[in-house]
Amino acid sequence: MIEKVKVQLNVLIERYPQLEVCKDDIAEAYELIKKCYSNGGKLLIAGNGGSAADAEHIVGELMKGFKNPRKIPKEYADKLIAENLELGKVLAENLQGALSAIALDGHPALTTAYQNDCEPLLCFAQQVNGYGNAGDVFLGISTSGNSKNVLYAAVTAKAKGMKVMGLTGAKKSKLSEMADVCIRVPETETYIVQELHLPVYHALCLMIEEDEFSI
Repeated sequence: MIEKVKVQLNVLIERYPQLEVCKDDIAEAYELIKKCYSNGGKLLIAGNGGSAADAEHIVGELMKGFKNPRKIPKEYADKLIAENLELGKVLAENLQGALSAIALDGHPALTTAYQNDCEPLLCFAQQVNGYGNAGDVFLGISTSGNSKNVLYAAVTAKAKGMKVMGLTGAKKSKLSEMADVCIRVPETETYIVQELHLPVYHALCLMIEEDEFSI
């Protein structure tokens, strides 16, 4: 892990000392996501309730600039301008580098249709089935680690040759057993688990951004 990325992890532990027990798993999760993006893959994220909001939050940090500038490559900017001088200039000046990520809770027409017509608990799995490719990463967020719709999605991801990450509470769970890496924050009360999930995924987003878009 390069030094500027280590800094983000160390700052996280300084601010939240209780997360020291998760440090190695966070580092491993970073390496997993880094490899995915280096190979042109994407991150699929699923959770329920507050964890669904966290999934959307993560996508917001990855798909646009978080802390570092993300200027698009000059070659791409030139192509935009070549396509349309007026519109291309605006695009070239304002588009930002993106890290491909999709929150699976955010497609109401698809999800309600699938839940009505098929098996409701397989809604996330159906999207992993449709979006996922070998080399992608599925991140399941579940405070208990036993949310059935997240587990179905994780099994589907594994079958597709994807890597599976878990973000859970302290207890061992079905998700922690099947995940390639599981970050188990040291709390069991749902809302407190969620309070610790946020700094963890913020740190991961900062670490990936430092790797991909540092200046």
